[in-house]
Amino acid sequence: MFTWISNNIGTIIICAVLIAIVAAIIFSMIKKKKQGKSVVCNCGNCKHCAMSGSCHKQ
Repeated sequence: MFTWISNNIGTIIICAVLIAIVAAIIFSMIKKKKQGKSVVCNCGNCKHCAMSGSCHKQ
């Protein structure tokens, strides 16, 4: 078991970092959604955006 871990430590670390990044992105999206903000855009200048009707409730 320890031999397998020592042989694959680089892969294990990279996978752990990627899982942490994806979890942070999902957590951020859930937090924005609970606050009533759009998770699709940054709400800059959405006047000309094709998605403005679907991400902002009028």
